[in-house]
Formats: sequence, C-alpha cells, structure tokens
Amino acid sequence: MTQNGQDKILIVVDMQADFIDGALGTPEAAVILPAVRARIALARARGEKVAFTRDTHGAEYLATQEGKRLPVPHCIRGEKGWQIADGLYAAGDACFDKPCFGSVALAQYVSEEKFAEAELIGVCTDICVISNALLLKAFCPEMRVCVRADCCAGVTPAAHRTALDAMRACQIDIL
Repeated sequence: MTQNGQDKILIVVDMQADFIDGALGTPEAAVILPAVRARIALARARGEKVAFTRDTHGAEYLATQEGKRLPVPHCIRGEKGWQIADGLYAAGDACFDKPCFGSVALAQYVSEEKFAEAELIGVCTDICVISNALLLKAFCPEMRVCVRADCCAGVTPAAHRTALDAMRACQIDIL
C-alpha cells in the first residue's frame, strides 16, 4: 500500500493532440481514444492513482538527436499539439513532462510511492509506452507492470504487435 493508500497507478502515456490528430497522428491513436477515456474513468471510480506523461519539446527540437532522426516538429511546449486530449487530465493527476521517450522522473515517483502495480496505456506502443514500461521494470523490479493492449496504439499496427511481444518477453503483462 502506498503512502496515499493506493496500490495501483494508471499511467497514460503521451495522449496528446499531436499524436492523435496532429503532426504525428495516426488513425489507430484516434481509434483508441474512447477506450482510453473509459479506462481512466474506471481507474478514478476504483480510486486508482492516475498519472500522465507528456512528450515535451522546445523550439530547438530539430537540432536534437530525436529531431535529426524524426524531423517533424511535434509536442512543442505551449502549442495546441502539446496538450493532453480533452477530457482526460483532471486536477490532482500527476503529469510528467519528458524531452525523450522515457521518463526517469515518473519511474522515480512510482518507486518512491511503492505502488504494487502499474498499468500503462497510450501512444506510441513501440516508442514511449515500451520505454516507460521498461524503466518501471528497472526501477521497481518486484512491482507488477502491465500494458493494456486495446488502450495503446503504435506507429503502425505491426510495430504495436512487435512492441507487445518485446514487453511480454521482459515479463511485462499484456492485458
């Protein structure tokens, strides 16, 4: 049981406008939005902690390592595409801005709070979801880490499936 009396945390990864219908949006990301909304509502009804990650870049994005490999400006702090999709975030939810795929601050927070279980949902399965799931396994090796497949979307459907297989091989439960 955590300091706040919560055993489980739901982590919503990068459900931002640019990944849904913006610069890097995909049909798959738009399709999962209702399931993501429903899962967040269920978590709140059960008293689970809800936390978000937010891909966060600045004007210098194209000069970064990521920007050189993916030269598509996205999730620029303060712009519309950086915003979490309407109706997902609520006051009191934790939010971790991250300049790269995984959030060390999120993993540290989860470790310090001593959750028994972390469930991840969001985008992209094959980039930020897998990165954060593996960080959680590294920081909290005895905590159950799971990913809800129908609330995740990859860059492509094939990349989504490959990422799920890779996480399963690393003892992350796929729901």
